[in-house]
Amino acid sequence: MPKESVKKHKLTAVPDARAEIEIDDSAPREFETEICPLCFGSGLEVVPGKGAHPCECRRREVHSGLLERARLPRRYAACHFHNYKPNNHSQQRAFMLASRLAMEYPAVEDGLLLMGTVGVGKTHLAVSILKGLTERGFTCLFYEFGSLLKEIQDSYNANTRTSELGVLSPVLNSEILVLDEVGASKPTDWVRDTMAHIINSRYNDRKLTILTTNYTDERRSDREETLEDRIGARLRSRVYEMCKTVNITGEDYRRNFDKPGESRRK
Repeated sequence: MPKESVKKHKLTAVPDARAEIEIDDSAPREFETEICPLCFGSGLEVVPGKGAHPCECRRREVHSGLLERARLPRRYAACHFHNYKPNNHSQQRAFMLASRLAMEYPAVEDGLLLMGTVGVGKTHLAVSILKGLTERGFTCLFYEFGSLLKEIQDSYNANTRTSELGVLSPVLNSEILVLDEVGASKPTDWVRDTMAHIINSRYNDRKLTILTTNYTDERRSDREETLEDRIGARLRSRVYEMCKTVNITGEDYRRNFDKPGESRRK
């Protein structure tokens, strides 16, 4: 039988693609991420002789996420316990009660009602509590009461994609709620019913609530309204039970904003 001829193929080297492409090592690398020098991206920092524990970078990420979900307005971004400077005994007492709550929660039963005239630092302390708790890993939510009512009213518009339940659900279910400027909105039946629904729901579920208000319990003149006038006797009674009332007095610190050398501290 005739022998089959074997076709031989000449082998050539595969061209080096790098030789044809000019590589610019100085160009920015878009997908590079900064790696934590303590945990090298693992989330655990190993300490010789003490073992491993959560890295500080991971705690910062968690706190940043909790603070973002708290809906804290940018105006209050700088507020914290460390830059609250009490000017009198009532402000010192309020500071101590607020900082103690932030440190001892969840071993506390009552929230706080920070009550006083404008510009005495009520919101500063309420935000400081919120920040202290988010730093400890607790879920918080901030709402100015008038803004909350506006969101609920907007949910009735057929053109929006929100619902009243969608707006209220986080308010009712948040582990800690800061509700600012209670009583500031015109006290219609709907406003009082909405406020009562929020307070009663959180009261029944034993959820911590921090309230601030410019209205006090004392009527210093015939024309001056009390908190009870604004929210109703039944709701004021319920707030007595679920929040410790803290009266804060002092001058309006905002009056110093236009004075040279004065800092915006609250």
